[in-house]
Amino acid sequence: MKKILFAAMAASLFCATTATAQENNNDSADFDRWMVRVRGVGVLPNESGDIGVIGGDADISSTFIPELDFTYFFTKNIAAELILGTSKHDVKTTGSDISAIGGPTSTDVDLGSVRLLPPTLTVQYHFYTFDGMFKPYVGAGINYTIFYDVKPGNTVHDVDYDNSVGFALQLGFDIKISDKFYINADAKQLFLNTDVTVDGSNLATGLSIPADVDINPLLLGVGIGYTF
Repeated sequence: MKKILFAAMAASLFCATTATAQENNNDSADFDRWMVRVRGVGVLPNESGDIGVIGGDADISSTFIPELDFTYFFTKNIAAELILGTSKHDVKTTGSDISAIGGPTSTDVDLGSVRLLPPTLTVQYHFYTFDGMFKPYVGAGINYTIFYDVKPGNTVHDVDYDNSVGFALQLGFDIKISDKFYINADAKQLFLNTDVTVDGSNLATGLSIPADVDINPLLLGVGIGYTF
């Protein structure tokens, strides 16, 4: 419920911001409304987990992905950006106690892999320096992460992840290299949590392992943008 409330508050803030931007906008403004970027992005989870029954912590692999984003400028300074990309991660527990089923008291448990689809919407403020050649920006927004294509590996029977709403902070810059093209560097911090249920019934009858996992990935990207 708290996540839904925070998401609603963020959405309301976004709507209020965009409405104000549109009211203040000059129809004769001489700037491009749209920017499309293609980036290569490193996805670096800062994970931790509260794992029931067997204890231990969570370990989620880093990865590198292509990403596409669309930015709409309401004014020269205020914009909204939607990013689209998907990543695949290997998952395991570390330091878990599986002595109850005849295993060691501290070991890693392979939980296979999962793909994340985290569409993220941010509202940005852009600064213009050096006659618009260098444009840093800051942003904040909301994220909805979908977990799919779960492959539990060879140890447990199945793994279930709850989709999640979170928040995002953003910092980046564009460097103009021609009338329409820009080089971009961007960093986003996503605040992402999911409830996980591991079905270990193949190891012990009725064994179900709950976990509360913070993923909180840092997304570091570089790419090229085009305005129109």
